[in-house]
Amino acid sequence: MSTLWRSLRAMLGALGRTVLGWLAAIGRVGFFFLDTLSHMLRPPVYGREIFNALLNVGWLSLPVVGLTAIFTGGALALQIYAGGSRFNAEAVVPQIVAIGMVRELGPVLVGLMIAARVTSSIAAEIATMKVTEQIDALVTLSTHPIKYLVVPRVLAGLICVPLLVAVGDIIGIFGGYAVAVQNLGFNAAIYLINTVDFLEPLDVISSLVKGCVFGGIATLMGCYYGMGSGRGAQGVGRATKGSVEAAAVLILAANFMLTGVFFSL
Repeated sequence: MSTLWRSLRAMLGALGRTVLGWLAAIGRVGFFFLDTLSHMLRPPVYGREIFNALLNVGWLSLPVVGLTAIFTGGALALQIYAGGSRFNAEAVVPQIVAIGMVRELGPVLVGLMIAARVTSSIAAEIATMKVTEQIDALVTLSTHPIKYLVVPRVLAGLICVPLLVAVGDIIGIFGGYAVAVQNLGFNAAIYLINTVDFLEPLDVISSLVKGCVFGGIATLMGCYYGMGSGRGAQGVGRATKGSVEAAAVLILAANFMLTGVFFSL
């Protein structure tokens, strides 16, 4: 009985420590976000750093976003056509491709691509700066690291990712259109009319809001793990890996909650 009791206490202790660790991590991220927000609302403004971040997060992410979206839209059209043909419902391809890309696949895939490309890059860059004591040098020059390193990147995520989502939605719908017209025998004009008529303003708004949230999550996680990196090459590697994992999981969780808010009321 005493052995069973000790085992139960050990299990409960391990569970409690895990829960407390998660709560502590959430608290640290929350304080980091509030610190970033406070610096975002105060001068000075580092225009050159913001421009470079906008270029990196937005413009340089267009190729991977475009390729991901066009192949996803084409594959979605093929899948919907194959599934709909079982019920003589092939005509719903334009509507389902449009709503699937705009509501879910467009924002989520763009968010995950940004997490893979941008979050990892930010975490590795800032972690390397910390290892090489460049962040300490910023402090000695009376430059706040949050203001100089974090704020421009988070701003770029909040601004650029919704635009990338909009571009990804359009390209994904075009990919479905191209496959449907060229391979599945759909009329081009009717396909476009059905797509435009089926989408509602709330669908577009939800897509852009998701993009803004996902961009903030992706860049914030990259900055948070980079600033909290350990010393040495292993610290940089752990920071990079942890940032991508956290960003991906939080993006999927945020997508679930935002979808519930927008479409279950």
